[in-house]
Amino acid sequence: MSPPDAAPAEAASDARAQIAALRERMGEAIIGQREVIERLLIGLLANGNLLVEGLPGLAKTRAIKALAKNLESKFSRIQFTPDLLPSDVTGTEVYYQGEKGGEFRFEPGPIFANIVLADEINRAPAKVQAALLEAMEERQVTVAGQTHVMEPLFMVMATQNPIEQEGTYPLPEAQMDRFLMHVLITYPPVEDEVEVIKLVRGEEIAANEAADEGGAKPEARAAIPQEAVFAARREIGAVHVAEAMERYMADLVNATRVPAEFGDDLKRWIEIGASPRASLALDRCGRTHAWLAGRDYVDPEDVRAIAPEVFRHRLKLTYEAQGEGVSPDRVVEEMIRQVALP
Repeated sequence: MSPPDAAPAEAASDARAQIAALRERMGEAIIGQREVIERLLIGLLANGNLLVEGLPGLAKTRAIKALAKNLESKFSRIQFTPDLLPSDVTGTEVYYQGEKGGEFRFEPGPIFANIVLADEINRAPAKVQAALLEAMEERQVTVAGQTHVMEPLFMVMATQNPIEQEGTYPLPEAQMDRFLMHVLITYPPVEDEVEVIKLVRGEEIAANEAADEGGAKPEARAAIPQEAVFAARREIGAVHVAEAMERYMADLVNATRVPAEFGDDLKRWIEIGASPRASLALDRCGRTHAWLAGRDYVDPEDVRAIAPEVFRHRLKLTYEAQGEGVSPDRVVEEMIRQVALP
C-alpha cells in the first residue's frame, strides 16, 4: 500500500519535471541568457507581470515567444505605438444588426490571452498604458458597465528600449511598481554569440528546406500543459519561510525608506523608497527561486538573488546619485551589504 502522501509527492515531481523541460526548451531557442530564462519562469510561476528591458536585438521578444510557444497557452502580441487607443488593447462593444434587431456585443481585445507581449510599452501614451496596467492589476476589464474576467493563466510581459527616448512616454514610478520584476537583458559573451549565429543559420536552413517541400513543417513537440504551472504554484505556496527570513525581507524594504540608518551612501542615493509591493514580491519570488532550486524552504541567497529585479524599478534615486552615475543595482548591492540577517 502506498503511503498517504505518495500522490502529492508524485504530482510535485511531475510539475518539477515539466517546468524543467520548459526551461530546457527555452534554452534551446535562447542562447546565453540562462538568467533571463529563469526570471521569466519566476514571473510565470509567481503569477506576476514582468518589465523586460534591453538594447535592440538582444532577444527580448524571442525569449517571451519561446516561453509561449512551449507552454500550452494562447499568445498575443501588442505593438505599442503613439496612435494606439485603449480599446485597441482591451476590446470594445460592437453593434451587430440581426433579423430581430440590433445589439451590442463585446469583442475582446488582444489583452484576453494567457501570455501577452506588450512590445515597446513606452511608445504608447499614458491612457493606453493605464488601460493595460489596470488589466494587469485587476485581472479584469470593464467595458460599457460589463466586467470581463481574464483567464486563470494570465501574464503580461512588457518590453522597452532604454536608448530611444524620442517619441516615447516613460512609465510613471507608480505604474512601474505594478510589475513584479524588472528584468534587464545584456549583451551575451562572444562564445554565446557564436552559438547564436549557428542557431539562426540552422533555423534559416530548416525554413528553406520546408519551403522546398511545399511548406511542410516538422512535427512539433507537445506543449507543456497549463496544469503544470498551477501544480507548481501550489507547491510554491507550501515553501517554508522562516520568521527570520520574513524579517530580513521587511528589513531590506525598510532600508529604502530610512536609508540614513544604513549608511551615508544610501542616504545620498535614495530619494523615495519601495512600497509594500516590494515586500510581497520578495516573498513570492524568493519562494519561487527556492522551488526552482529544488528546496522547500527559503534561504538568504534566494532573496539576494532576486533583489535587483524586485527593487530596480521601485527606487527613485536622488539627482546626486544620477549625477554620479549610480545605478539602482549598485544601490541594491549596498543595501544587501548593510542589512544584516535578524
